[in-house]
Amino acid sequence: MARGFVVGRSSVTRRRETMYDHRRLGRELDLFGTDPLMGAGLPYWLPDGALVRHVLEDYIREQERAAGYRHVYSPVIGKRELYEISGHWDHYSDDMFPPMELGGEEVVLRPSLCPHHALIYRSRSHSYRELPLRIAELGGMYRSEPSGVLGGLTRVRSIQLNDAHIFCTLEQAVDEARAALELIARAYADLGIRAVRHRLSLPGEGGKYVADPELWQRATGLLEEVLAGAGVPYEAVAGEAAFYGPKIDVQIADAAGRESTLSTVQIDFHQPERFDLHYIGPDGSKHRPVMVHRSIIGSVERAVAQLIEVHGGAFPVWLAPVQLVVLPVSEAQEEQALDVVRRAVAAGLRAEYAGPGEGSLGARIRAARLVPYQAVIGEKEAGGDLAAVRLRDGRRPGAVAVEDLLERAGACARARHGELWAAA
Repeated sequence: MARGFVVGRSSVTRRRETMYDHRRLGRELDLFGTDPLMGAGLPYWLPDGALVRHVLEDYIREQERAAGYRHVYSPVIGKRELYEISGHWDHYSDDMFPPMELGGEEVVLRPSLCPHHALIYRSRSHSYRELPLRIAELGGMYRSEPSGVLGGLTRVRSIQLNDAHIFCTLEQAVDEARAALELIARAYADLGIRAVRHRLSLPGEGGKYVADPELWQRATGLLEEVLAGAGVPYEAVAGEAAFYGPKIDVQIADAAGRESTLSTVQIDFHQPERFDLHYIGPDGSKHRPVMVHRSIIGSVERAVAQLIEVHGGAFPVWLAPVQLVVLPVSEAQEEQALDVVRRAVAAGLRAEYAGPGEGSLGARIRAARLVPYQAVIGEKEAGGDLAAVRLRDGRRPGAVAVEDLLERAGACARARHGELWAAA
């Protein structure tokens, strides 16, 4: 079957594809939107979508810090000369926006973060004792994508990339790349994302790639060692490599079966050479580091699109824009319901109030169908500091103490395990 096509889909499958299309759900759930005045491929994020994005970004930073990464910020523009040194201008300029004149110099929107991180590494001397040095950033970059391929959040021109570069010795490169694969697997488990396959992306024909056969051979051999050591089945595909080296691509599929790359791991000998990077070895002389590129969730835009489609908008508790909605049966319970909302927010939950002014109780319950927890406050509940709990999956634990509800919901959010009702 050709990549990107699904053959013989049933009407049920086609309905599911439409139902879980992140573009439709994104509009219905008020997550993101577009406007012709902003331009094609430049989506904006509405409050609930921005919240999902913030939670996801905080999660990634937390996981990276725990894995020994240190975070940096770098500009989204750079002088044309920077990308001439990195090789992007010669091999990738068709995908870059045109240069802008600024103070007598040509600057461009960056298509990648790696040249900036190479300069950060180069800004001071390093000893072998500091390696591996892991630099991470959630940073903006820009790709001049053709209008015909743009769509929703999966193909955009303004990209927020979860990127990192590990500067290490040759002996450390395989272990670092393998650890990056393990970090990707853990993140997918927490997010509920499934990898459909791993791909070893190799160069193809033409001048798109750096002409250095020895470089390609060394880097490919190391990545094969990484995959073998990780016990990950893979297939080698020509023509999908980065211009400067081979890479491991972690492939995902959308509701229609279309495949795309979300996460990558690369071993790079090219840019350390181009930027004349070095570290001082135990012998007191200069040595060239290896640069391991890795992205755990790739572009935040594509990751959120995948999360919308995988979960049908019913995000796991820890990612849900609203985790708890409180619904008084009538105005007589408004004060008690608002108190539950205040206590939930104080406990760290994202809670909202949906009062009788927003419709009948049934209509409010239906409107909040994707919220993990609904707390209905009637006359009985209001008098006993209780909440009649309804779970998103249809279960009804019944009337429980408000403190018990908040404790259980908070435990599920912190655990990131996908369960809705933690054991007492």
